[in-house]
Amino acid sequence: IPALLGLALALASLLPTAGARRSQDLHCGACRALVDELEWEIAQVDPRKTIQMGSFRINPDGSQSVVEVRPLPVSPSPVPLRGDPSDPSPGPQVPYARSEAHLTELLERVCEKMKEYGEKLDPTTHRKSYVRVISHDGTKMDLSGLKFDGDVTSSLKFACESIAEEYEDELIEFLSHEAENVKDRLCSKRT
Repeated sequence: IPALLGLALALASLLPTAGARRSQDLHCGACRALVDELEWEIAQVDPRKTIQMGSFRINPDGSQSVVEVRPLPVSPSPVPLRGDPSDPSPGPQVPYARSEAHLTELLERVCEKMKEYGEKLDPTTHRKSYVRVISHDGTKMDLSGLKFDGDVTSSLKFACESIAEEYEDELIEFLSHEAENVKDRLCSKRT
């Protein structure tokens, strides 16, 4: 009986580690899938498409004007941070694909794409990874060894939404500046 009790205690001590690894695999996989989906969506936008920066104001006469919001200058200069409110000229045009407005819109809906992912278990390491089961371009996918069900997709979607909410500012910062290795910089270090 003491041997069985020792074995039971040893197995019980492994359970939190296995649960923590599953959670880590899920969060890491959700983060990587989130970044992949965001980068794919950004790449689909026509690079010539731009968006006007600034805040729009309605003047007392009913006309609309733009108050330009300029980024902080690198070195001190006499350029004001805000444009003249009485100046009706439009604000600067920036590429739409990596604009804060577009990235924010993407973050609100990108986790819906997690229903297109399945779970794959590495037979050697017993680590889980998450891969697309439906390709973006319609090519046939290798679905061997994939677990694809409601539990997997709902868990992945929930983890994706948690990451998108918690790291929204960092995701927008990295993606708006075409940062390299976003997956490694964000997912490996934080999730």
